[in-house]
Amino acid sequence: MAEALVVGAGPAGLMAAEMLAEGGAQVTIAEAMPSPGRKFLMAGRSGLNLTKDEPAARFAEAYREAEGPLGPMLAGFEPEAVQAWARALGQPVFTGSTGRVFPEAMKASPLLRAWLARLAERGVALERRWRWTGWERGGGSLGWRFETSEGPRCLRPDVGVLALGGASWARLGSDGAWSAILRDAGIALAPFRPANMGIRVAWSAPIAAQFGQPVKNIGLAAGARRIRGECVISARGLEGSGIYALYRELREGAPLTLDLLPDLAADRVAERLSRPRGKASLASVLRKGLKIDPARRALLMEFARPLPAEPEALAARLKALAVRHDGPRPMDEAISTAGGVAWEALDEALMLRALPGVFCAGEMLDWEAPTGGYLITGCLATGRWAGLSARRWVAARP
Repeated sequence: MAEALVVGAGPAGLMAAEMLAEGGAQVTIAEAMPSPGRKFLMAGRSGLNLTKDEPAARFAEAYREAEGPLGPMLAGFEPEAVQAWARALGQPVFTGSTGRVFPEAMKASPLLRAWLARLAERGVALERRWRWTGWERGGGSLGWRFETSEGPRCLRPDVGVLALGGASWARLGSDGAWSAILRDAGIALAPFRPANMGIRVAWSAPIAAQFGQPVKNIGLAAGARRIRGECVISARGLEGSGIYALYRELREGAPLTLDLLPDLAADRVAERLSRPRGKASLASVLRKGLKIDPARRALLMEFARPLPAEPEALAARLKALAVRHDGPRPMDEAISTAGGVAWEALDEALMLRALPGVFCAGEMLDWEAPTGGYLITGCLATGRWAGLSARRWVAARP
């Protein structure tokens, strides 16, 4: 029976372990944290969005790398396969109005418990508080060194999979510290960059009353990309799904504009602003005539003061409100990161060209995708691909 090692107990690592165990390997998972899947559990706090139920071509558009190395991996574990996998774990799923797929339980914990139980039934051993510190050569096989709660350990498996995550949310285990080990081993890396992150805004004092409030039903634009969505006003800036959807453009420095009235053309807005209002104040017209709620009014006052008196000019501000911001939030606060192991360092099987028998998976690879189910599907798909590849590699050895 071949011995396999998986380093990292997130979705990619657990999926790689499952594929290896199905192939008959004796699998050990080494996890640096006290418990597995911490970032996975955090992602499910407000509802675990597993994947997106949409046509394959549209689904692939969310991944820039889908036209290259990532494409076959996504095709091998498309959204319908993700749903079938969850159901096989006893977790029925449903599709929301936007196509996002969730477990009926909504939380990540029931699915993770069922998954870990199935892995244990297949003989997979999970070692907690095992931090990988590098490799050692010699002795006829590659040694994998760990610092554990019981002291240093060194394993010499027949095959290994690295699934160590990206470089955000260090407190959950994704600290990117592994990059120094790979760099020292001569592995090509792409620099880490924040993805799916909020933006920093130096707010004036009056807007503090809106901290935590959602800004719904707006248009957002950055660079050539325009979407309908929402965001949240936080003490540190703007965040939420609408901001995350534009993270690539915002990260590259594109200005952000908001359409506070996306269902009304500019001339219609100007016409309503031009109507006689008697003793009513402009604030009353914005509130009653244009149905602009307090959160949107606060953004208008923050970024458009002094408000122009001419209806056409004010309408233009309402339809394209320029947001002054100071760029992305720090990388450790990002939901995910771009960068990591460069594709040229890997072969088609996700094996490191410089280290035969060592495969990589998950967010530590240089790919990125928006939230909405794409991130978790990408991690599952690459973990599956790496696990199957490692299984074939072991089987082909004498």
